[in-house]
Amino acid sequence: MPLLDANATHPIRTPDGVTVPNTIHLKAVIDHPRIMAGEFSYFSHFAAPETPAGWAQLLAPYLFPISNEKLVIGRFCQFAHGTTFITSSANHPMTGLSTYPFRVFKPETMIDYVNLPFKDTVVGNDVWIGYGAIVMPGVTIGDGAIVAAGSVVTRDVAPYTIVGGSPAQRLRQRFSDDIVADLLAIRWWDWGIGRIEASLSAIESGDIEALKAG
Repeated sequence: MPLLDANATHPIRTPDGVTVPNTIHLKAVIDHPRIMAGEFSYFSHFAAPETPAGWAQLLAPYLFPISNEKLVIGRFCQFAHGTTFITSSANHPMTGLSTYPFRVFKPETMIDYVNLPFKDTVVGNDVWIGYGAIVMPGVTIGDGAIVAAGSVVTRDVAPYTIVGGSPAQRLRQRFSDDIVADLLAIRWWDWGIGRIEASLSAIESGDIEALKAG
């Protein structure tokens, strides 16, 4: 039996067989036309919503079915409680003398508000976003990056980089340039689950040569 099951709604079970309800696989639960999530990416929240729409609203509260932008999430991402994506639909017009969204209050003119400038928010693969972090509109977070708890991410994050603070700043790169290049070339997250599980010892121990051989 595989260690991981991409189709499981709640991927975590305690040793005595009890399902942990406050962690969900995004792809298995969220059904939102503007959210695309890869397999095995999960989101935890202590006050677990009862519906798929509730999970989507917690994760991206300003992303609506009529929004233009998308939230694109790779595989094997880990989102802690309070992770929030503020997408472009949260923006107000800023080219005039007021930021008040006058036109959003009338159905006939709402389309003018929806058609404000937008940019997709993209999260790579194997990204860890810590407790209470906020990701602002249009940010791209690279593969293997880590966002520290409580951070506000206002700009793109390079692959395998740790950022933290408000606004989030680069703290350090997780590995040497050579290892980062190897990981981006290997793309283990695209492998079949059997091959990934066979390579867990290399992944968990940081043995890049064994992973390359796998």
